[in-house]
Amino acid sequence: MLLADFGTSYCKILDTSTKSGPQLIASRDLDRDMQVDIGTGHNGKRHCRHYVNELTALARGGISLIREESFTLLDCGSRDIKYVAYNGEKIKDMGWNAECGASMGFTIELLEKYYDLDFATIEVPATSFSVTCGVLGMSHIFDAVVTGSSEAEAVAKFVKGIAINAYNFAKRPEKVYLSGGLCDNPLFIGSFPCPVISLGRFVLLDGLKASGEQKWPHLFEQPDGNIR
Repeated sequence: MLLADFGTSYCKILDTSTKSGPQLIASRDLDRDMQVDIGTGHNGKRHCRHYVNELTALARGGISLIREESFTLLDCGSRDIKYVAYNGEKIKDMGWNAECGASMGFTIELLEKYYDLDFATIEVPATSFSVTCGVLGMSHIFDAVVTGSSEAEAVAKFVKGIAINAYNFAKRPEKVYLSGGLCDNPLFIGSFPCPVISLGRFVLLDGLKASGEQKWPHLFEQPDGNIR
C-alpha cells in the first residue's frame, strides 16, 4: 500500500510492501499525476484514492508511537501548526492554526539558507521577538539588524518567538512531543520552555498506516496492498 503526506514544502511517502522506509521529496519535484492509496496533507486530496484529515492522521500517529496515556503532540509544518492532546487515551483537545501560524516552518528554512546559518551552532537567546506569523515576523529581524544585532542573533530571537508561540497555542503543556521538519532544528527545540521529545517528520505516515490497517486490514497482508 502506498501512503503519502503531501505537505506544502515536502512530500513524505511510504510503500508498506517494502522495507525501504519513508522517502522525503520536495513538493516542487513531485509528479503531478502521482496517485497513492491513502494520503493526507495540504496538497493531498488530488493525489490519493482515500484522504485522511491531517488532525486525524496526527492523532492516530501519536497513539501508535507514544507509550503514554496522556500527552500533547505538536506538529509544526511549513505552512501551519496543529496539535492534539490526549488524557487517559482519549482526545482531550486539539487545534489547527493556519492563519497566525502562517508559513512558520517555511520562513525558518528560508532564513537559514538566506543568511547561511547553522542552527546547530547558534545558542538559544535569553529573549525573543513576539512572533505570531512567520511572514510578518521577519520585520523584527530586519529592524534588529539595522540597529546593530548580528544576523544570527536576530534570527535566533525570531526562532525562539515562533517556538514560544507554538507552545502557547498548544496550551502550555508540561512536555511536548514534536512532529514535523522542525524536529531537525536544535535551536527551535531548545527554545521551548518545556522538555521536547522529537518524533521526526513521518508521524502522519504512521497515522495513515494506522488508518489503513483499521479500514483495510487484509490489504496489509497482500504483496502489493493496493486499494482498487
